[in-house]
Amino acid sequence: MSRGNNNRLLKLKEILFNETDDAHSLDIDQLIHKLESFSEDKYDKRTIKSDMESLDEADFEIQTTTGKYGKILYSHQARLFETYQLRLIVDAILSARFITTNEKQNLIAKVKQLTSKHIAKTFPGPVMFSQSSNDDYELVKYNIDQVHRATSEKKVLTYRYGRYNVDKRFVYGRDGDLYYVEPYALIWQNDNYYLIGRFQENDEMRHYRLDRIRDISISEESFVKKEFHLQEYVNQSFMMFAGEQIRIKVRFNNELINVVLDRFGLEADIRKDGDNHFILSSKAKLSDGLVNWILTWGEQAKVLSPDHLVNRVKREIENMVALYKDK
Repeated sequence: MSRGNNNRLLKLKEILFNETDDAHSLDIDQLIHKLESFSEDKYDKRTIKSDMESLDEADFEIQTTTGKYGKILYSHQARLFETYQLRLIVDAILSARFITTNEKQNLIAKVKQLTSKHIAKTFPGPVMFSQSSNDDYELVKYNIDQVHRATSEKKVLTYRYGRYNVDKRFVYGRDGDLYYVEPYALIWQNDNYYLIGRFQENDEMRHYRLDRIRDISISEESFVKKEFHLQEYVNQSFMMFAGEQIRIKVRFNNELINVVLDRFGLEADIRKDGDNHFILSSKAKLSDGLVNWILTWGEQAKVLSPDHLVNRVKREIENMVALYKDK
């Protein structure tokens, strides 16, 4: 096959991929017109019909239908991703607050190339809110790459870690000493990326927000993963706060059933308690995050056990009442 024929077939394939789908087709005359707009060459219908057969035989699936006045219409409908799958990807990009608007535009433009231009037009574009600075994005982007590599290569990571204080100044933990962590997983949770890994100093599983990691580096030290249940760890780590694992019982109003199922999953141990309430029994990590989550629901949630969690919630309520006594 000549180079000219190869180029024509490639251009036909591109036209069909970009401009046809299950709702849009092109007839032979339209295909010829589009081809001729890219070059000075002229094409006849028999050549194009033969090309369509060649593309179909080469597993670039061509659908034919009959249009008005008996015209044969051609389209390519097979895609690596279904439209709903591409929408999931686009929405995930849009919801990531740490990605800058410019980068969102670049990423979504690439996603749109995976389908026809007609379907691509239906996807939303970036909106201007909760945008991270370029510095934040560059930092997280680099940290993602390092954590991903270290996890796949089973190499120990070293980095510094910190948080912002009330002066909005970033302050290192451990007086700026390096953390030595065996990376187990990189997850997306609560609009942030987290590294889950084993902190070597005390052999404890912990989690770290990637936007709070600084000076990250992949060491030459290898490690062997110990038994670890990622989903169980994530389920028990309320709002990504660490703490002692305990078993809790909480009585909820029935209106909160979906809230509880969203948090604990459909496998949660739940039993009815009268007509208007249910009791959740579960493992959880004792933390400020857990206490605050329970208090979020006011009188619709009551801790039944353990006693020390009941007392901790009571103290928090008493402190809140005292705060407003003089008002």
